[in-house]
Amino acid sequence: MRRPPAGTAIPIEGLTNEEENSFLMDTQQISAPPRTPSPVPEGAASQSGVMHINSRHTTRFTVVGNHLAQHRELSLLAIGLATHIQSLPTGAKAGIKTLTERFPESEARIAAALRELEAHGYLKRTRERLTHLLPPPRTPLHQPTPLQNCNLCDRAFRSPTPGNCRDCASGPPLTGQP
Repeated sequence: MRRPPAGTAIPIEGLTNEEENSFLMDTQQISAPPRTPSPVPEGAASQSGVMHINSRHTTRFTVVGNHLAQHRELSLLAIGLATHIQSLPTGAKAGIKTLTERFPESEARIAAALRELEAHGYLKRTRERLTHLLPPPRTPLHQPTPLQNCNLCDRAFRSPTPGNCRDCASGPPLTGQP
């Protein structure tokens, strides 16, 4: 916009609606590289939004359901961990420590994501007692002391060796006579 020349009898001196012809940005920069051609085929219905370029996988792929991939209540970390866990072979370790070694997230973030998946029913964690790490249980076997027959009164008593029962060992049996 340019001002009218000074001294004209225009009551409101100010900007006019006329534009100057020379702008610095209107010249084409010939040093700029040309735009790369878009992979969108000619005549595509929409020029905005997601466009899928599908390729067929025949090995080493995992099918992830849209119910998980587009879950509105799960965090992106939880969805990513669920996808990673789903891609692991059966029997692979997928604990907090193992996932922390594999990914840059902290133990706290991975634990929170696993709790999310557990709360929404995508993961079930059970505690297993690791019996192979514990010493074997000790079950002492106490053999009862064998029964013996008293040499004097033929009464049965427990003792490792034959001999007299408790009553006969202390002396002659007491009778009610003086």
